[in-house]
Amino acid sequence: ALITQRRLSRGPKIVVVGGGTGLSNLLRGLKHYSANITAIVTVADDGGSSGRLRREIGVLPPGDIRNCLSALADEEKLLTELFNYRFESGSGLVGHSFGNLFLTAMAEITGDLEQAIAASSKVLAVRGQVLPSTLSDEQLWAELDNGQRIVGESKITEARRRIVQIGCLPPNPPALPRAIRAIQEADYIIIGPGSLYTSIIPNLLVPDLVQAIAACQVPRIYVCNIMTEPGETDDFAVSDHIRALDAAAGHYLFDAVLVQRNPPSPAVINHYASQQAKPVVLDREAIIASGRRIIAANIMEERENLSVRHHPQNLAKVLLRWYSGTQKLWP
Repeated sequence: ALITQRRLSRGPKIVVVGGGTGLSNLLRGLKHYSANITAIVTVADDGGSSGRLRREIGVLPPGDIRNCLSALADEEKLLTELFNYRFESGSGLVGHSFGNLFLTAMAEITGDLEQAIAASSKVLAVRGQVLPSTLSDEQLWAELDNGQRIVGESKITEARRRIVQIGCLPPNPPALPRAIRAIQEADYIIIGPGSLYTSIIPNLLVPDLVQAIAACQVPRIYVCNIMTEPGETDDFAVSDHIRALDAAAGHYLFDAVLVQRNPPSPAVINHYASQQAKPVVLDREAIIASGRRIIAANIMEERENLSVRHHPQNLAKVLLRWYSGTQKLWP
């Protein structure tokens, strides 16, 4: 255990930017390569248990942060079960997860979400740190292709229309200073995977965060989703994801994009087609025209329910291999 701890403590300083299940999935793999991980997480969620706590108590949504803490914890399996446990009865408790209530209580005790996460990380023996991108009460808005303007992260995907522009209220929220410091000290920056408009881009609406990433002279890579998401990235190719990120950030933030090499099985494709989703098309020429290098690898796992996810260990292995290969190109 001591040898493992010593090895991980010498690992690269990795900053991962995103949210949702995609980010926590990646962290489960990365924590076996380094203990110097910083996950910078969106706080724009307003649905489910997180949304209820946000509306009723006024705390920042804890859901994505909870998932990341569980993923980085040493006793991941037990803590994931505990933190993700949802109450099925009880007045006011139904639908809430234990982890969300735990973080909310910690925020009340310690004074804010940043301190609550730090205290929780000690209790859970987390490898690395989890930070909100901002402590502002960030609300997403989107302008759709029919001219309609929608406010609220959960309502944007429900609209099932193409997103023309996206922003947040209040505009230009200040970044968490510790998040900026982590980016400035990073050896490696990973953006994604996760829902493009509701998990990744909300972080890029924090100007200080974007400027810090843009100024970093270290390897920077974007992990693209495997499948499109209905109501959010319908018919998107890889280059469409890149264009949306560039437009939201207004800066060139990453040098390479990691994509799944082989398509899912026919059974999986048919299953997703019934939900109006399909594999994200790899359009090589458009990606190269954007100035990005393409890293194609088999990083997908198919589950019994015919869903696909990035395989945590395979994804982390490919990302660390690319990082090692780029070391001679950076100062």
